[in-house]
Amino acid sequence: MKFIKLRKISYLVSGLLILFSLYSIIFLKGFNYSIDFTGGVLLHMKFNKNITAAELRKVITSKIKGNIVIQNIGLPEDNQFIIKTKYEDEPEKKIEMIKNVVNENFAEKEPVLLKNETVGPTIGKELRKLAFILIGISLLGILIYISIRFKFNYAVAAVLALIHDVTITSGMLSFYEKEIDIPIIAALLTIIGYSLNDTIVVFDRIREWLVIKKGETLENIIDSAINSTLTRTAMTSLTTLLAVFALFIFGGPVIHNFALTMLVGIIVGTYSSIFVASPIYYDWEMALAKRKKS
Repeated sequence: MKFIKLRKISYLVSGLLILFSLYSIIFLKGFNYSIDFTGGVLLHMKFNKNITAAELRKVITSKIKGNIVIQNIGLPEDNQFIIKTKYEDEPEKKIEMIKNVVNENFAEKEPVLLKNETVGPTIGKELRKLAFILIGISLLGILIYISIRFKFNYAVAAVLALIHDVTITSGMLSFYEKEIDIPIIAALLTIIGYSLNDTIVVFDRIREWLVIKKGETLENIIDSAINSTLTRTAMTSLTTLLAVFALFIFGGPVIHNFALTMLVGIIVGTYSSIFVASPIYYDWEMALAKRKKS
């Protein structure tokens, strides 16, 4: 398949997706940050009789307005849960409301409040800034690594493809108003690593064939390199997607957004390693060759 000849179409598709993502993030909906990044209240509760997170969630969310996150801690038989909700002007009142709802509706389960904490919006804002810095450091580290292992033009092409992946995935999260929490940041970093791995495989084959097939045009070499790794890329992506899709369907509400982010990121990352990174490298090389001739 002639991938390089399709690069203008892929640039158009990617450009439209990126523009829509940026529009959603900047002008339309922004990000729906969780209490990890906005501050909030946290209750650590233990029950002396068996209870599930689903039971707790159903009752608490029906009685108390707002976004409430309920997560198991430890083993299921420990019956320990973290209950979190966003910061408000009077967090003590929210803590009392949650405690009252739990005690009134689950008295027979013998609930015990082990601890409660309040995280202010300033700390949440600092964590948010730290998350973006972490992603930026990851991309910078990748740029340095690929520049050393390959060449600078490979590195720029790879990093631009990764920015492409993170932007489009983030745009999806913004448009559908999915909560941005720490697991989502972990998913974005995982997507960066996954997409980079695919790109490195293709770049390694391009570099190898630039030596072996010196007489051929760069376009043919890149197309051959992508085609020769296509089966491996397809099989790797398919098996990973099946595992993540199972998490998305059966994993429950706690990891639903994480699994969705991974699903979109893997699809976009696989696409970018074929239709974005290599074409950018090709156009860079052709521009350099033109400059040398002139």
